[in-house]
Amino acid sequence: MFRISAVTALASALMLVPVAAADAQGFYSGKRFTILINYAAGGPADIEGRVVARHIAKHIEGNPTIVVQNMDGAGGLIGTNYIGEIAPKDGTMLGLLTGVAWPYASEAKPRKVDFKLYEFVAYQPGTTVYFMRTDVKPGIKSPLDLGRAEGLVSGGLSAESSKDLLLRLTLEMLGRNYKYVTGYRGSNAARHALTTGEVNYYSESPPSYRGLVEPSLVKTGVAIGLFYDSGWDGRTFNKPLQVEGLDLPAYHELYKQIRGEEPSGQLWETYKTIVALSHAMQRIAVFPPGTPQAAIDAITKAFQGLETDAEFAAEGRRTFGFVPAFRSGPDTNDKIRSGLNVKPETKAWITKYIEDAGKLK
Repeated sequence: MFRISAVTALASALMLVPVAAADAQGFYSGKRFTILINYAAGGPADIEGRVVARHIAKHIEGNPTIVVQNMDGAGGLIGTNYIGEIAPKDGTMLGLLTGVAWPYASEAKPRKVDFKLYEFVAYQPGTTVYFMRTDVKPGIKSPLDLGRAEGLVSGGLSAESSKDLLLRLTLEMLGRNYKYVTGYRGSNAARHALTTGEVNYYSESPPSYRGLVEPSLVKTGVAIGLFYDSGWDGRTFNKPLQVEGLDLPAYHELYKQIRGEEPSGQLWETYKTIVALSHAMQRIAVFPPGTPQAAIDAITKAFQGLETDAEFAAEGRRTFGFVPAFRSGPDTNDKIRSGLNVKPETKAWITKYIEDAGKLK
């Protein structure tokens, strides 16, 4: 029988997810398994996380009760740090974290618990879709009009987040003057600010863009889609699966159309560095350091089970327009830990760039 109830803790929304009947044996038999999402309820990270929780339950031997907990704030870092510093290390709490690879790789000061010591179970590549209000002067009718837009006001979540950095970089590479308003508590708040005209330039994940931005803002003429970030592997660009069907250019394509040349320089190199790191590991499933290997093995197997789950695929297509594809295996820890590196000189440049954000308000 499915069990659904609600609990509240640490001012976060908790929800029990239906659990399908499963093998009564296994590490998780008789336990409660919490999936912590580092963004607020109702946002794209939360919506996808709850879909994952609903279906991954079928693939966890032992039939645990699945609980989804939201812990937002500081661009996702509060929940991320909670996993490493406070969460139980017995395998009963997993972080399904969004946008955390870049903050770790770029930060100058060490954390209390080194993020590289976390136990990485699975990761999902992703991208971002950018959009703006159509009433920005002189009137925005196509993505090309971004090149002559006036009075731009970019929204954001936190100055050091990859989202904010990419929003700023994409405007500055095009030579646009803009104001910068950050500190919104999640994409719902930032998107509302765009709806009311407090800001006029923002970005969302493809699921949120398709499910929330297109129907309420684009189709009503309030906003227009501009471009997306291509995948970058250090040598070539690739079109992310999530943007299939969206009639939008990649940023470097739009840049060339507007400026008549390929992007280059420090801003461009930093943009590619951030995209390569943050989008390659947009969502990460991670345990606290010291979690038992039996728990890691069980949840790794569960994520692998999602790869062939027809019901998960169907709900993914229906909800997001694509199937969220997680990559998981015995080499996941090594892949992610080796990828969490940024050159010292790039870190120094980014640190100064973040400090300069205050001058844009």
